[in-house]
Amino acid sequence: MEEKKEKPVKIEGKIPRKPKKEKPAKKVEGEEIGEVAIEAETKKTKKEKRPILKRQHTTLEAYYLNKCVDALKEKFGYKNRMQVPRLEKIVINTSVKEALQDIKVLENIADEIALITGQRPVFTKAKKSIANFKLRAGVKIGAMVTLRGGRMYEFMNRLVNIALPRVRDFKGVSPKSFDGCGNYTLGLTEQIIFPEINFDKVQKVNGMNVTFVTTAKSDEEARELLRLLGMPFRGQ
Repeated sequence: MEEKKEKPVKIEGKIPRKPKKEKPAKKVEGEEIGEVAIEAETKKTKKEKRPILKRQHTTLEAYYLNKCVDALKEKFGYKNRMQVPRLEKIVINTSVKEALQDIKVLENIADEIALITGQRPVFTKAKKSIANFKLRAGVKIGAMVTLRGGRMYEFMNRLVNIALPRVRDFKGVSPKSFDGCGNYTLGLTEQIIFPEINFDKVQKVNGMNVTFVTTAKSDEEARELLRLLGMPFRGQ
């Protein structure tokens, strides 16, 4: 037998709908809506911009900008100030063979470099294993620090005016230690020439290499730049 389908029941009238929520009235300047007076909207305050802090120039940096740039432009005939070579960074590095037996020796020297430069150095590791020197790859054998900006100029100022004159029988640095690309490397045999080092607390006298990296395209331009910054070249 076929099942009888139920007919849909018709409901008289319309199905009541839910009342719509009334939207809040918009604020209008100078008008009253209902019983509540709406005040005029205040102007949106602009986001305050953070002030840009400009780095203060050190004495040597200010001397370079005010004196050295004009002198280099006049000597080499630069047309633009941006062509004038500048000191980009100073790299100080040292290596200690005693670190293979006692790592504390290297840590003490790293602390002394931090006192001299005002910046914590990083440890350098051996890249190759050499059996004759009992050296394995990955072992810490040295320390290095890279100075830029204000610390770079401050270190150079102390180096040429305080540290180098304290060297015994000092007659100037060699003017030939350039690499052909405008970079100069100076070798120091003792760290005790810096006044920050207390000689009584030094466990081992150790030297270091100081490399001056410039943007000069030739050694002649770099030599003149360093000379104007106070580097006491021999025979000048």
